[in-house]
Amino acid sequence: MELSNINRVYFVGIGGIGMSALARYFAKRGCVVCGYDKTRTALTAQLEQEGILISFVDEEEMIPVAFREKYGDTLIVFTPAIPKDSHILNYFQRKGFDLKKRSEVLGIISEGMYCIGVAGTHGKTTTSSMVAHLLTDTGFGCTAFLGGITTNYNSNVLYGKNNVVVVEADEYDRSFLTLHPDVAVITSMDADHLDIYGDESHLHESFNLFASQLKSEGRLFIKDGLPIAGITYSATGNSAINAKNIRVEDGCFVFDFEDGYTTIKDLKLAMPGKHNVENATAAIGVALSLGIHPKSVKKAIASFKGVKRRFETIVKTNEHIYIDDYAHHPEELRACFDAVRQLHPDKKLTVIFQPHLFTRTRDFADEFAKVLSTADDIILLEIYPARELLIEGVTSQMLLDKITSEHKQVCAKESVVELIKDKNPELVLTVGAGDIDTIIEPLKNTLTHA
Repeated sequence: MELSNINRVYFVGIGGIGMSALARYFAKRGCVVCGYDKTRTALTAQLEQEGILISFVDEEEMIPVAFREKYGDTLIVFTPAIPKDSHILNYFQRKGFDLKKRSEVLGIISEGMYCIGVAGTHGKTTTSSMVAHLLTDTGFGCTAFLGGITTNYNSNVLYGKNNVVVVEADEYDRSFLTLHPDVAVITSMDADHLDIYGDESHLHESFNLFASQLKSEGRLFIKDGLPIAGITYSATGNSAINAKNIRVEDGCFVFDFEDGYTTIKDLKLAMPGKHNVENATAAIGVALSLGIHPKSVKKAIASFKGVKRRFETIVKTNEHIYIDDYAHHPEELRACFDAVRQLHPDKKLTVIFQPHLFTRTRDFADEFAKVLSTADDIILLEIYPARELLIEGVTSQMLLDKITSEHKQVCAKESVVELIKDKNPELVLTVGAGDIDTIIEPLKNTLTHA
């Protein structure tokens, strides 16, 4: 399907972070955009305010008249998270509509554009957001589809006037294989999504396929140590691109950038953690490869405010510090904990963690337990199932039993705010990728007025 021929778009699962970005993009193009999702969220409320009609009832009668019959200018987009017995999904299938996954639509949009694809089992949302910000803030410009809400733009989609597109390339369900980038970044290849891949070797095979789809004159930036050939970057060693002289000053991470040709001194990054310094190093490498001036890059890095739910400081008073992060893999938790300790080395750390998926909790239980045991006080919420059915014996209590900390407990999500009120901790970290974000505002209110 040609992008120029699309006039009507319906999204089955419009409330997802990636799907909502596409919905906004097509609405901006002047298309009629409607959709369905199971639950109302702050994001669906924003889409409705932007003029997008959304139904929260999975019944055929809720499909607008404009989408009842198959037309050549109509695109139906669905997410694999939608159950196969969805009435709306089955209506479109029965009527013979051509249904596309989000990744396939990104492939349609990026075809014929200069594509920058950022992939990785973690780090891709922050890195792609950094790349998009560098290109936007310096005036170079880009369109961008991101997996998080950037604080600078309060959106997960940016609209550029040129032919450059930045895409967060998702490895889940091998989605990123619809892309053929001119520039690619691979931030990490840790074992994940083993419900899809089976084992780490098949995951690595998929990343190798993604790398092989780079255009012939393209550039591939690789986190140092990954088993793929490319331009290496790191904050630790002798890579092609390096962050050096890393230190903390006034709550910011400060570092120098070197790639053998260009040196940029005293870069200031508001997003804490060595892992974010590495993400910034990759983003700077991409920006310089496009010919953007180092002085403009330095200014843009300093003005990057981060991504919602990526090490976001929610409360900072003399009595309480509250940070929220999307971390849901052991390596992400480890990087997040390290960043907290670097910023607040003398404070007792209370962690509220919501495990995400039964399969991930089962596959990485020992690794999760090892990292979580480093917290001073750990509170586990029940596992967020997302698309999965219950797995016998895989519970938060099972994970808690493996944690060696003295102070640990499982708590219902509905009771955790009251628990925190009683504990009155000085440093709180919420982590997880499920619906733990629904307790952010109540926790903020509790800690602000404590």
